[in-house]
Amino acid sequence: MSVRIAVVADIHHGKPSATKRGDTALSLLKEFAEFSNASRPDFVLDLGDRISDENRETDLVLERDVAEAFQQVDAPVHHINGNHDRDHLDVSDNEEILGQSLQNETFDLGDWRIALWRADSKILRSEEHSGFVLREADLLWLSRVVQKADRPLLVVSHVPVSGHAQTGNYYFQNNPASSTYPMAERARAALAQANHPVVCLAGHVHWNTVTAVDGITHLTQQSLTESFTTQGEPAGAFGLLELGETVDWRVEGRDPMTFSFKPVLSRWTPPMPDFSSHPEFAARRKGQMT
Repeated sequence: MSVRIAVVADIHHGKPSATKRGDTALSLLKEFAEFSNASRPDFVLDLGDRISDENRETDLVLERDVAEAFQQVDAPVHHINGNHDRDHLDVSDNEEILGQSLQNETFDLGDWRIALWRADSKILRSEEHSGFVLREADLLWLSRVVQKADRPLLVVSHVPVSGHAQTGNYYFQNNPASSTYPMAERARAALAQANHPVVCLAGHVHWNTVTAVDGITHLTQQSLTESFTTQGEPAGAFGLLELGETVDWRVEGRDPMTFSFKPVLSRWTPPMPDFSSHPEFAARRKGQMT
């Protein structure tokens, strides 16, 4: 039995900010609801960053606007917090507004297990640390879920962990550390423990990408309101992900994407260390110098 999922990412409802067209978010969410209802998915995924944050009072209003817009979606909706949902609001604020738990969870549907990895996406800004923190409890949860999986696994998060290149990205080419978690390699190591195929889906980086790392396919979906790839117009990205023996991913809008693949269990040969520390290469250099 295949699984059909409608996906929306990085809505950014609020004032326009840099290349984010937050002024178009609610009208595009209405169109997404129509797209989702016509597609008849098993459920809908909201990958987080529902708002462009300003302050606590304003953010509460913006989040409620988005929650009301999702009421037009017929299928069950699963939300994940993005960093902008957490700048001035607690997880509990988002839970109250959206009417659901925003803790890590799994559920089975068809032949797949869905892991909603809601690792904390708050960006810390202090003298001690600036940026994301990948908390040990979240890493342990992911590792245990992967180890126990008895079927193919879709891991969903706001922040991607592939570590893929950000060349050309408006926000992250010159800020690559903010495109993923510190110690993301530990999350990738946890994923590699799986005895069944794993697929990862995330938002945050505001573009459609496909990256394979150690035999695991990582997808990121374009923001609903991003415009840096679409000449100032909002991308209007509506995603449809179908999970079966093959995975079919289609993103509609001004920045379309279509990709199909068969998830595999095989892992790659471990990477070679730095040449300067590899004894074979060191021996060759020594021989050339004598």
